[in-house]
Amino acid sequence: MTTVAVNTYTHSVTYVADNILKSIKDIIRMSGMDPSKFAGEWNSNLLAIKTWLGSQDLERAILEVFNSKTGGLIVRWDIDIVYSWAGGGGFWTDTEALRYHIKKSGVAPGDASYELLLKTKPGRPDVAGWGSASYRSIDGFVRHSIGSTIDHSGLGGSAAYWRRT
Repeated sequence: MTTVAVNTYTHSVTYVADNILKSIKDIIRMSGMDPSKFAGEWNSNLLAIKTWLGSQDLERAILEVFNSKTGGLIVRWDIDIVYSWAGGGGFWTDTEALRYHIKKSGVAPGDASYELLLKTKPGRPDVAGWGSASYRSIDGFVRHSIGSTIDHSGLGGSAAYWRRT
């Protein structure tokens, strides 16, 4: 007799990590920016996200879009991590909701740049190439919730973006 065991959590981590990165790449591309820098950092980003999803230390993936000359924030995208494990084994990514809100937020100016930041819990495991970082100010910005955009068996992401009032 042969027994096969599947680690659902490992599959969830892989699915959610992949789709967080795909969602961020879509935000970059559909906002009119060049995703090549992001694509070049894909493996490092994937390792960090998978590591911290696996240890349940990842709280939020943040994409800051900023003026490359002044450093001032233009728009910020958040994917808040949800560790509910209440799912029934399904998996999905709501690309249409994300696409709608990317269009609604508008195209980034030509001098815009971007940076991925990952907010983690204190005491999280170290990942090579990742350390502490500071966030740009969101004073004068309003958060717009998109809702759940990624889910795999209860592990998922809920997206939002910040724009000036």
